[in-house]
Amino acid sequence: MTPSVAATLLGLASAVSWGAGDFTGGLASKRSPVLGVLALGQAAGVTLIVATALLLREVSPAPATLAWSTAAGASGAVGLAALYRALGEGRMAVVAPVSAVLSASIPVAWSALAEGMPPGSKLAGFVLALAGIWLIARAGPPGAGREGLALALVAGCGFGAYLVLMDRGAQGGTFWPLAAARGTSLVIALVVAAARRRRWAPARPAAPLILLSGVLDAGGNVFFVLATQAGRLDVAAVLSSMYPASTVALAAGVLRERVTRPQSAGILAVLGAIALIAG
Repeated sequence: MTPSVAATLLGLASAVSWGAGDFTGGLASKRSPVLGVLALGQAAGVTLIVATALLLREVSPAPATLAWSTAAGASGAVGLAALYRALGEGRMAVVAPVSAVLSASIPVAWSALAEGMPPGSKLAGFVLALAGIWLIARAGPPGAGREGLALALVAGCGFGAYLVLMDRGAQGGTFWPLAAARGTSLVIALVVAAARRRRWAPARPAAPLILLSGVLDAGGNVFFVLATQAGRLDVAAVLSSMYPASTVALAAGVLRERVTRPQSAGILAVLGAIALIAG
């Protein structure tokens, strides 16, 4: 298997795992406080990643690697905070598409500067993928207001920076850098929960679903890191950012939610983009 094919498959695996994690986490958030879902899910992910690092006897990373990974975890936490704030204000119609496209575009721009421009076919695939991501993530009326757009930009920049910083951190390892990143997100979630002084502990019946979301989120991170190690950052970032497609597919299959025409067009665009990027 060539590195290009391996990077493509790993990037797609990341999208599937992240999308399934968002789906299960979203279901759990309907039954429990969001901060509780985030904290317990992150704890499950960190535990799994640390256990894997110990099992595989991965060498402890250098301080610089941990610094990049910690910064990645903080950036991801900022993105999640903005996303959840938007959920609370009902502005997902603005935040979801803008943040998803921005989170994929930032690594593409960074990779072009650091690694040079990719071939024309891959560039066309990137453009088609971004259009597909936008259509899939778009839901409901567009919504108005600068606050919604500001949250979208913060979320997209947070997620995009996470992908770039995690790529740097993963140059010194796989599982320990991920553990540092997810551990940072967990600490930030716990600090915010304590500062708010509100009930945040998840309901016990929702615990299995939350744990599953944490495992799937951790899996998405592992696949993303492996994809960046197998190929270019821009390929891994764009493919992994297709996670809204798997979330929509699960919502349609499990919850019988209707897939809109724009979402269907977006799914077709994503499929076409995969063929171009993998070529």
